[in-house]
Amino acid sequence: MSDHYSPVVEHLAEPETAREEGRRKMDWALQHMPILTELRESFVADQPLAGEVIAMAMHVEAKTANLVELLADGGAEVAITGCNPLSTHDDVSAALDAHENITSYAVRGVDDEDYYDAMHAVVAHDPTITVDDGMDMVKLVHEEYPELIDSIVGGAEETTTGVHRLRAMDADGELQYPVFAVNDTPMKRLFDNIHGTGESSLATIAMTTNLSFAGKNVVVGGYGYCGKGVAKKAAGQNANVIVTEVEPRRALEAHMEGYDVLPMDEAAATGDVFITTTGNRDVITKEHFEVMQDGVLLANAGHFDVEVNLEDLEELAVDQFEARDGVEAYEMADGRELNVIAEGRLVNLAAPIALGHPVEVMDQSFGIQAVCVRELVENSNDYAAGVHDVPDELDREVAEIKLAAEGVAYDSLSETQREYMDSWEHGT
Repeated sequence: MSDHYSPVVEHLAEPETAREEGRRKMDWALQHMPILTELRESFVADQPLAGEVIAMAMHVEAKTANLVELLADGGAEVAITGCNPLSTHDDVSAALDAHENITSYAVRGVDDEDYYDAMHAVVAHDPTITVDDGMDMVKLVHEEYPELIDSIVGGAEETTTGVHRLRAMDADGELQYPVFAVNDTPMKRLFDNIHGTGESSLATIAMTTNLSFAGKNVVVGGYGYCGKGVAKKAAGQNANVIVTEVEPRRALEAHMEGYDVLPMDEAAATGDVFITTTGNRDVITKEHFEVMQDGVLLANAGHFDVEVNLEDLEELAVDQFEARDGVEAYEMADGRELNVIAEGRLVNLAAPIALGHPVEVMDQSFGIQAVCVRELVENSNDYAAGVHDVPDELDREVAEIKLAAEGVAYDSLSETQREYMDSWEHGT
């Protein structure tokens, strides 16, 4: 076991039992992660990350833990903490901390001060690579530890919100090392965002509330890749789906897919379940709460806890109480009760029984993370400071591993077809 102060171990009444349970969860997940399993073999054999120090801020649960161990087994020293105060599984964090090359500072349910203290503790390891879910680690390095920037070869960002923040930082000329936009690659968007967010968000809401979606009006805030997944899966459970959007082409796409498209001002009066997926703030605010029906469910499947404006809701409420584990009820002056799931945080990870995306989905996303870290080490001179798309050959590598594991065969272009597609000279 690593020799250091571990906040998660200090927090646990029976740390050894917790480690065993965390390891059991990790082993179960790894059985269903053929991409990480195959990559682990090559990482252990080749030690591509030898000498690197990786600082991570991610959702610390079983699937993520298998990525962390893969990086450590590939030769890196890894320090990790959570990227959401409610998404850590303490037993998994303890199991990770038992690895000789891993230090885990992640503890579930910490306050803001302890959350950022853990982030500082991770950065104190003097990382050469950062791996983020939301960009907090990159921001902290740039704002408070600029002396580390010259020794950092690069980073990888997992999620939509983080990539948006990174691109804004890059546009302002403030991003001082290369970061791969893992979220924007096809193997992430087409599977993690659509199937992962769609399935896990709805499953978590259903398990937390013990309510059905069938026949209910489900309002999906935003029709990006995550919103498409939520809408598709909700429709598959016989819900009436209403989409709200601010981007005209996405609104039109949702309309052409057969969903009702309304401004949130109108949707608020008819919705039974509201699920935000925008990565932005104030998607649902005071004027919407004022017209909502009694008993509505409010959940966020975006990222930070600002999509549903809880300050507005608290100002309107005459009473607030826990209606059910993971469900906070806000009683309005007229007797209506509006129910917020998981404190408005990322519902599929922050609810008490949340497990995050399905294992098979995260195997693909974390496979991309792993090969991006390897690429940064092996070819760091090829990437200048700024946001970079994941090289297509890396994305294809992960897809090919997955297809082989699933026993799926597919065609390839003949030389004649390849020549035809690459030529401008062939006419009609």
